Amino acid sequence: MKLNRCWLYLLIFLLAFAACTHDAKKEAPAATPIVETYKPVSQGLYDTIMRMDSILFAALKERDTVTAKELFTKDLEFYHDKGGLSGYNQNIQAFKTLFTKENGLTRVLVPGSVEVYPIKDYGAIQEGKHQFCHPENGKMDCGTFKFIHIWKKENSSWRISRIISYDH
Repeated sequence: MKLNRCWLYLLIFLLAFAACTHDAKKEAPAATPIVETYKPVSQGLYDTIMRMDSILFAALKERDTVTAKELFTKDLEFYHDKGGLSGYNQNIQAFKTLFTKENGLTRVLVPGSVEVYPIKDYGAIQEGKHQFCHPENGKMDCGTFKFIHIWKKENSSWRISRIISYDH
């Protein structure tokens, strides 16, 4: 009887221990981070949009209003998280005002941040990050921001029809 009681106590102890250490909710395995490397759907489209982006910002750097105006559709909508919504005429006027100032503004794309996707029967989406810098109080003041440009292809011309600038 003594031996049976020992076995009984041992069995109770093991069941109690198992009950205390068993978690009713099974933990999901730790999520493995997904590391995706962007690969353009079309290298040709990517190269075209990057070339157009370069032409646009070269025109802005050179204060070339004529070229800049040609790179936007007349129904342009520019959504800015801090500045709100503006259209074609407002942006062309803002460029003209900006060009009268000697502010040393520069823009650089963040390496590896730009992705380009086709829009069937319309054009392309360009999304990425860019950094703008200008001298202020003897130092460079820089900010990195996110953007989305919707490029519209009409005949053989590419123009931006929508801009979304955010994370300021």
